[in-house]
Amino acid sequence: MSRPALYIAITSHGFGHAVRAASVAAAIQHLCPDILLILVTTAPRWLLESYISGDFIQRPRAYDVGVIQADSLNMDKAATLEKLQQIRSSQNSIIASEVNFIRTNRVGLVLADIPPLAANIARAAGIPCWMMSNFGWDYIYRDWGGEFVEIADWIGESYGLCDRLFRLPLHEPMSAFPNITDTGLTGGIPRYNLDRLREKLGLTAPPDKTVLLTFGGLGLQQIPYDGLSDFPEWQFITFDGNAPSLPNLMKLSGQDYRPIDLMPLCGRVVSKPGFSTFSEALRVGTPIVSLTREDFVESWLLLEGIQNHAYHQILTPAEFFQGNWEFLRHPLQPPRQSQMVAKDGTEAIAQAVVNYFQMHSD
Repeated sequence: MSRPALYIAITSHGFGHAVRAASVAAAIQHLCPDILLILVTTAPRWLLESYISGDFIQRPRAYDVGVIQADSLNMDKAATLEKLQQIRSSQNSIIASEVNFIRTNRVGLVLADIPPLAANIARAAGIPCWMMSNFGWDYIYRDWGGEFVEIADWIGESYGLCDRLFRLPLHEPMSAFPNITDTGLTGGIPRYNLDRLREKLGLTAPPDKTVLLTFGGLGLQQIPYDGLSDFPEWQFITFDGNAPSLPNLMKLSGQDYRPIDLMPLCGRVVSKPGFSTFSEALRVGTPIVSLTREDFVESWLLLEGIQNHAYHQILTPAEFFQGNWEFLRHPLQPPRQSQMVAKDGTEAIAQAVVNYFQMHSD
């Protein structure tokens, strides 16, 4: 009897979608190792392997674009529109190719985060499509107006074919989706003993003076590292291989450690608005210092979310890039709401997938 196969389609945009989809894939594998995981993504394999310890197949395909960016804050809308129009004009051949792959590999379910064409592909293959996200790409593009409105309408039609959406916290309404299940935050689980990790890394600063700097897979240009010399008693940790060598700045490889592994050691995470970073920090309770991000409408949902649910600081890019890190001396703002946000999204989505396969086994 062939193994049940799950086709996980992941938006090709930064690392965040890959992180949250891979965290769910890992939980599925833990609950039911028999399910064959097929991850359809151009994300680097090392990133997927940092979450999924067992075997999986990677199919390097991209049939959405997200936003084409120079770094984590600077977007190229013209290039994004051109690529979207290209995908739209070749959608029939993309769908046919993936349907052929799905049938050959006897895939039983599509789980997508959150390429719109995944729903068209599943429909053409005659299997269900489930999706997971806190936003749809139609929401991002519609906010840009002009020619993007037509693209947003096209994407909304695809999302309308989705059989079930797991809507994550910090979300927009996602009204294109006909069947919505609200669920908790997603993310990985720290995999090191904290005392041993602190010792291994040689961290001597107290947690409230230990800061993780993480700006997603695309990084940031011109981080003002020089200002760190004003904080000799603090310890800063970065995954930026181009960062200068400073006595209080530790450079780690993302292939050895994940942000989630370091967060419990830190008194704050300094980041840009990104769901996976915020979600993992919220899951382990690490305070968040975030830059704002103009012209990307999801970022306001995320900033609203951390103000409601986390100890936080919000900085303008000007305060960060031209500044002197003085914000570190200011107290964190408490969360505005006492009600905790649900943190069980990874586990709930994984359990639903396993239940589906158990109900539909041969």
